[in-house]
Amino acid sequence: MFVKLTRSGGHTYAQLMESFRDASGTPRQRTVTTLGRVDEDGGQVDAVLATLLRAKGRSADVATPQIKFESALALGDVWALDQLWRELGFDALAGVFRRARYTTAVEHAIRVMVFNRLCDADSKLGALRWLQTVSMPGVEPSKITHQHLLRSMDALIDHQGAVDDCVAHLLRPLIDDELSVVFYDLTTIRSEGLSVQQGDVRHFGMSKEGGIARQFLLGVVQTADGMPIYHEVFDGNTAEAPTMLPTVRKVLARYPHIRRLVMVADRGLLSVDNLAELTRISLPSGQPLEFILAVPGRRYGEFAELLEPLHAQAQAHSSETITQAKWEGHRLVVAHDPVRAQEQTALRATRIAALQARAEQLAGKLDGQDAGEVHRGRKLSDSGAKARFFHEVAEAHLTKIVKVDLKSELFTYEIDAKALARAQMMDGKLLLVTNVADLSPAEIVQRYKSLADIERGFRVLKSEIEIAPVYHRLPERIRAHASICFMALILYRVMRQRLKAAGHSASPEMALAQLRRIQRQSVSINEGVPIAGISTIHRGQASVLAALNVRSPNPDTQLSLL
Repeated sequence: MFVKLTRSGGHTYAQLMESFRDASGTPRQRTVTTLGRVDEDGGQVDAVLATLLRAKGRSADVATPQIKFESALALGDVWALDQLWRELGFDALAGVFRRARYTTAVEHAIRVMVFNRLCDADSKLGALRWLQTVSMPGVEPSKITHQHLLRSMDALIDHQGAVDDCVAHLLRPLIDDELSVVFYDLTTIRSEGLSVQQGDVRHFGMSKEGGIARQFLLGVVQTADGMPIYHEVFDGNTAEAPTMLPTVRKVLARYPHIRRLVMVADRGLLSVDNLAELTRISLPSGQPLEFILAVPGRRYGEFAELLEPLHAQAQAHSSETITQAKWEGHRLVVAHDPVRAQEQTALRATRIAALQARAEQLAGKLDGQDAGEVHRGRKLSDSGAKARFFHEVAEAHLTKIVKVDLKSELFTYEIDAKALARAQMMDGKLLLVTNVADLSPAEIVQRYKSLADIERGFRVLKSEIEIAPVYHRLPERIRAHASICFMALILYRVMRQRLKAAGHSASPEMALAQLRRIQRQSVSINEGVPIAGISTIHRGQASVLAALNVRSPNPDTQLSLL
């Protein structure tokens, strides 16, 4: 038996509950009786307490006990994350900072910031406000301050090598050492502020979302199962291709137990220098590094002669075809999707037709002006028409096909039929360069298409974890912020894998929202020691905990006044 407090109509009621097991042995609870309102003086609850006092041999005229209820704190979501944090081995970070003789609990502060990213992403001050609303195991909110969080970020970067070694050690069991297929890609992270710091990583560059923004680059390496294993922060104006080789070398140094490694990377990371350098890299086991790289669209023209016979073969099929050829000593795998090709060809034709109509409109206005016609607005000149039309052609990304003669005195343009035919030949094609010898062309394409999973990881970083925009101005704090978000992404991916393996339909964010309703409650009588417990765990919440392979909070801590 235990007493449960419930709220209804603005009042608090005490209910006498009974725990039992049903016919299948499942623990259940049922209400025996409602004792009455606890916030009512002289009511039924007071009468029950007076009877119990007399039964204990105490005076029945003892003053009515003063019951004080504390605000309920969310427990379930941080409880589950804390269990995963310890199971994966992140609590070993405490040893890193103890050896560095830190007097404050740096690991507690890091854990608070990581959990906040997953539960209610906010600024560091916002994380402190959030901490007051949760009951995080082992963490005293009164001992966590804003300066504590910032100094812990500094400590994280000061000992980045030791922290990275610790994270790599806990991730090694999750990596297949016989054949590891890893994916590498970069994204841009928008930052705020106009100040310039020494060694600043914030620079203006072309954002992945489009447009120019002050930003930094974040590179992430993850396994075929979607587990992130490495991250790196680069300057915001860095080209993508030069980031690949340093990243590969650091991954190999961090995970020397891998016997075979296949690196898969997206467009923008391929260059002749990359291929030459990648070919010379060997693993600690002596096995050469293998790679699957997508050819960027801007370089498709270099493969025109090679693709002509392959294109002729693909035209005879109505479904996707995958063929291969040799290119500079490597395999060139070509996948052709006829449906996608038709869509791209039709879209380009529509854009060209719109540009031709626009050109006729401009030419008509020029001819009308020459004939003495009067038009609204400023008079159009041939040079003005050329500039306007060229700008529209550039916006449509058709400058290689629609040629505007900017040197001519008169407004003139032409359609390059050879360039148009070449572009149509490239439609619907995916070009992959690889040195992997034992995978079929279809398997090569399938491995590359799995790269889409890392893009989902970037979406998680930017949506659920809310890595951007970044308001830190110091480069070290920006790197620490990226490291904290990376740890949050690891926990997110582990949750996603376990929910999927258990056949549970909830996403990690939905699972945490459901667990957040498990609350820690406390009540004190006559200013005594507070009695704490947790709210009832419902079936849906229990299924989430089971899917995550996380034990439930101890039921013996449920609120009891008897």
